[in-house]
Amino acid sequence: MPVLSLKKLTPRRIVEALDRYIVGQAAAKRVVALALRGRWRRMNADPKLRDEIKPKNILMMGPTGVGKTEISRRLARLARAPFVKVEATKFTEVGYVGRDVDSIVRDLVEVAVDEERAAAADQVRERAENRAEERVLDALLPGVSRERDRDREREEDGGARGDTREKFREMFRAGKLNDREIEIETSAVSQLEVLSPPGMEEITSQLQSMMQSLSKERKRSRRMRALDAYDLCVEEEINELVDMHDIKERALGCVEENGIVFIDEIDKIIDAGSAGPDISRHGVQRDLLPLVEGTTVHTRHGVVHTDHILFIASGAFHYGRPSDLIPELQGRFPLRVELAPLTTEDFEKILDGTHACLTAQYKALLKTEGVRLSFTDQAVRAIAEVAFRINERGENIGARRLYTIMERLLDDISFDADKMKGQAVVVDAEMVGRKLSALSEDSERTSYVL
Repeated sequence: MPVLSLKKLTPRRIVEALDRYIVGQAAAKRVVALALRGRWRRMNADPKLRDEIKPKNILMMGPTGVGKTEISRRLARLARAPFVKVEATKFTEVGYVGRDVDSIVRDLVEVAVDEERAAAADQVRERAENRAEERVLDALLPGVSRERDRDREREEDGGARGDTREKFREMFRAGKLNDREIEIETSAVSQLEVLSPPGMEEITSQLQSMMQSLSKERKRSRRMRALDAYDLCVEEEINELVDMHDIKERALGCVEENGIVFIDEIDKIIDAGSAGPDISRHGVQRDLLPLVEGTTVHTRHGVVHTDHILFIASGAFHYGRPSDLIPELQGRFPLRVELAPLTTEDFEKILDGTHACLTAQYKALLKTEGVRLSFTDQAVRAIAEVAFRINERGENIGARRLYTIMERLLDDISFDADKMKGQAVVVDAEMVGRKLSALSEDSERTSYVL
């Protein structure tokens, strides 16, 4: 997905970008586009009002497999925003065994830190690779020093030793020394993990940082292949060059201003009024409330304020309604949008009308075996009709039905692909009918197979 600056992310361009990957659901795309644009507008609003402008959280309603999660994930990727998807059913209220809702923000911070570190590593990678190469050459040629001593060497022995180092450098870059075993000094980094109760994450982080600082001072010699030593040295040099304190600060700021949390299956925590395992559902809603409306969460990287994190909740709501949620939580999801079930035409576009569509994926997979796979328009239409018909008769699992059908349709070709190198295979409507018609017509058999 193309990455645009926030200024260029107008609602229309956001929808156009989402259209490349997600079929239909224009109303949902419009709502999330406005929510994302609202962030840019808030950042450019009067500073006196900026903190008062809260994000407009979204509640998506619709059957499974219609694009709720994918819309949110693609939106986050488009804006380069930290994103985490959680299942509401994994959480329990305080006092019950299970995850507490604050772990949502902690997971989001971990994602942001990883992304910031990866970005920082890319910026210093070239320097780290140069330094790692010198370390490997030192191990390959222990009697030949680095660049800073090369002028002295040339004066003493006519440049022979410096020339030797350069020859080894060329050989190493050409891959001729990859399997040469060398002895190299590396940091004895401690892998000890400090466990702590909730609320003590900052102290835990400080203890781990202290132990890592102490371990960096210790070195140990290891024998390994030159290529493996080079990869290890690159990582060590990156760790030396990046400033983790700065990375953590940027990550925390990014979470607070740009973080997106997708809470799936929120309809499953509606209080059914039953005893036993369901007793904590109402409590989970109460615990989610301060998180969504704005609170402070302590993580091992620092304190996070959730006031401006965008929350997107979703659910099928087969056995309940949004109005069954506690009123306070309902009020924190003011934007509601209903996603429509997929039609036959939607299935056709998913198969052959989006970027990285299913037919393109299967063509690419079989191309690795030397098989040229193609689909006729009639075959695509037939597959879409089968998927729609099975969803109508049985459980509607949306676009996920296509994965099962495509595997069923192409299982023989996939199994024998290694014997079909150089062949061209055309999937037509007749083949689709032969492979799938019996299953799609037998509803009882379909419930087991598809």
